[in-house]
Amino acid sequence: MFNARIIKEEDYQELLTWWKWHRFPAPAIEMLPNSGVMISKKEINICAGYIYFTNSSICWVEFIVSNPDYRESDRKEAIKEVIQQLTSIAKDNGFKAVYTNLKNPSLIKYFKEVNYQEGSIQTTEMIRLL
Repeated sequence: MFNARIIKEEDYQELLTWWKWHRFPAPAIEMLPNSGVMISKKEINICAGYIYFTNSSICWVEFIVSNPDYRESDRKEAIKEVIQQLTSIAKDNGFKAVYTNLKNPSLIKYFKEVNYQEGSIQTTEMIRLL
């Protein structure tokens, strides 16, 4: 049904347009790991996300974004597929837990539907660019 592949550097421009449409500040390309996953169907890219590896037993899933022009009925399933693909990568690499930080209610719902549990709520992100 869906195809999953590792995100390539040339995908970044397309992802920028998606983040812009969703009014999400796009991360600089040098801040993204080389372990992102793109989900597509019939040559149409639908959604993507990234996994950050750590030197501990927890990893971090972030920057999940979807193609705003893809409005097919399986859009939700594609987003859940990218979450599951990233989770499988984590498990295959020996991680014991996956962390993510979410604001979008639909995305929170999709994570719950693939067995993620809500941790802290009403937290604030703190970032310092160096």
